[in-house]
Amino acid sequence: MPPVRHRDTHRETHRSRLDAATKHLDPPLAVADLDAFDHNAADLVRRAAGRPIRVASKSVRCRFLLERVLRRDGFTGVMAYSLPEARWLVRQWRDTDLADVDVLVAYPTTDHAALRMLADDEHARARVAIMVDSIPHLDLVDAALGVGHADIRVCLELDVSWRPVFGLDVAHVGTRRSPVFTVPQAVSLAKAVAGRPGFRLVGLMGYEGQIAGLGDRPAGKPVTGAVLRWIQGRSARELTARRREVVAAIREVAELEFVNGGGTGSIETTGLDESVTEVAAGSGLIGPTLFDNYRRFTPVPAVLFALPVVRKPRRAIATLFGGGYVASGAAGKDRLPRPYLPAGLELLGVEGAGEVQTPVTGRAARDLHVGDRVWLRHTKAGELAERFTEYHVLEGDEVTRTVPTYRGEGRCFG
Repeated sequence: MPPVRHRDTHRETHRSRLDAATKHLDPPLAVADLDAFDHNAADLVRRAAGRPIRVASKSVRCRFLLERVLRRDGFTGVMAYSLPEARWLVRQWRDTDLADVDVLVAYPTTDHAALRMLADDEHARARVAIMVDSIPHLDLVDAALGVGHADIRVCLELDVSWRPVFGLDVAHVGTRRSPVFTVPQAVSLAKAVAGRPGFRLVGLMGYEGQIAGLGDRPAGKPVTGAVLRWIQGRSARELTARRREVVAAIREVAELEFVNGGGTGSIETTGLDESVTEVAAGSGLIGPTLFDNYRRFTPVPAVLFALPVVRKPRRAIATLFGGGYVASGAAGKDRLPRPYLPAGLELLGVEGAGEVQTPVTGRAARDLHVGDRVWLRHTKAGELAERFTEYHVLEGDEVTRTVPTYRGEGRCFG
């Protein structure tokens, strides 16, 4: 057997801590390590350099963890991913110290029932803002609520992708979200919202996925990394200039309460734009594998899951129960969960992570036995909470409590 490297020694110590703390629990199970979670939260605040951080709830999906981070200095507000979720959070916090937390719904809603409930709830209306990027979004709200409805807080979404060919949409680098790209388009929509009864324009938002969601140091791909850094640098410079113009122009139409930008991977570059009043982050709290490939920061894995070894088909292969927790996005190997502890394991290319079994191989597989557990990491932060109804909370070397995920509270927001 090859000598154990220092990094592997550290990971084996981590494994021993996890195994000892959860020995009374049967896997599959998921653990939230509060030491790591708090470390990551502090690092996000450091990177934000004084900018308030709005927590992206889709990357957490556990109310206990959301509440913990919202009570820390440097964090303010939630970026929810659906209107029903936003209303639920506001209701849960109504009579608590988090009663004044405001919630931005990051994606447009077509949920008529949720809109009606929002309109009928004065407390929620004062704290929830919905996303729009076109007149049809306003028409849909009016159709759901009828003439003369109460004011609904509105945020405009700006397309902050990069169009390298003279700003034309013939080459698009970034996510396909809002159709609002130019200053005139943004001002036109802002005027439409401000001049329409039943709506109040309060914010502007833009998610630069081509910077925030793409690691600029992909493992084993130095050329790809160099190209990504070049693209991201050019995109950031173009966006900073354009967003400043958009914000200045919209402020001539309405008083904006906030201008939201960025994500875990772009906090530093987003912070260079003085027109941005807050940044968004969520994945950086959890530390999934998708965020292993950045130069500027390295989150500590704060949420892990364990699967039991149920078979040994060969000496160098251990078969785990379940494990097919494949992340969303374009299909590929980077969407699969990754064996983490013990060090020296990998998935089989012909099976990957399976519905009922996941074989792992590598030098560490030789020492695994039926009944042992293997710790894995998920690709995307919040999606693991859709697979587990509870997280076992690790503080120091002990599991001190068990808390429900959204699923554990009977909530599924899509």
